[in-house]
Amino acid sequence: MRIPGDDASALRWLLFEQSGMLTWAQATAELSPARVRHLVATGRWQRICRGVLCAVPTDAGFSRDQQWWVAVLAAGPGAVLAGLTAATAAGLRGTWRHDVVDVLVPHQRRASELPRRLPPGLPAVWVRRVRHLSDEDRQWGRPDRTGLARSLVDAAQWARSDELAQQILAAGCQQRRVTPAEIGAVLERLPRIRRRRLIAATVRDVAGGAEALSEIDFVRLCRRHRLPPPETQVRRRDADGRVRYLDAYWRRWRLHVEVDGAHHMDVRHWAADLRRQNKVWIEGDRILRFTAIDVRHRPDEVAAQLRAALSAAGWIP
Repeated sequence: MRIPGDDASALRWLLFEQSGMLTWAQATAELSPARVRHLVATGRWQRICRGVLCAVPTDAGFSRDQQWWVAVLAAGPGAVLAGLTAATAAGLRGTWRHDVVDVLVPHQRRASELPRRLPPGLPAVWVRRVRHLSDEDRQWGRPDRTGLARSLVDAAQWARSDELAQQILAAGCQQRRVTPAEIGAVLERLPRIRRRRLIAATVRDVAGGAEALSEIDFVRLCRRHRLPPPETQVRRRDADGRVRYLDAYWRRWRLHVEVDGAHHMDVRHWAADLRRQNKVWIEGDRILRFTAIDVRHRPDEVAAQLRAALSAAGWIP
């Protein structure tokens, strides 16, 4: 792209950093207002919404980065990506459906200054005003966003359901993107957020080793039915010398429990799990297997089988 003018290189660098998006103020800081109006009038640039311009072709649609930049620039000074949008920008993986761009702006911003509607082809922008956004909760980037721990906490409190909130928190820790201690530090700075107790309880379970949501539910089930707490994600070498991780293990009674999620429906995982189960039996441990659905929706039946297996191994309630 060739933009005439002595400062064209500075403008090209700005467009590179912002995926081809810029504000009117940024454009007129490098070019004359008349030149900017000419670029828009001739179709070389396009006006996205009030105060936001696009200087690159978008015939194939807007990329995800461009969508994020439009949202932040349209929201104005001090705006940052937040929630699940910011977590995704930081590398969080997941299959959650999320059709909006979450943005935080300083609380003193007036509602009339915030974007209401973007053109077709761009997602809706959900702008929230916030009083507390410390330097610890901010991460500079392209574009700026909240840090991952703050992003996960916000995503959890804004989630459609408690279960989705837990899934997001568990995924962040399971993927080694954030630690429970970092999430706990955010909670200390935000004493009045929605779902605070649920978030704190989930983080405590994750810190205890239960990283998958089904394993978190399993630990809670044991606690609720007054069963001895298991160790979770126990590192162990099998007979072939390979390192394995046990979902839940009662070392004293040599009872091993596997909680099967959706990936166990894949025949390749299923066959490998069966072979691993056989080796556990050969080594002398008892093993029980439950689906995540059983743990969530049939907890009494799961608890009854656990109680029976532990009692058979010598546990006295």
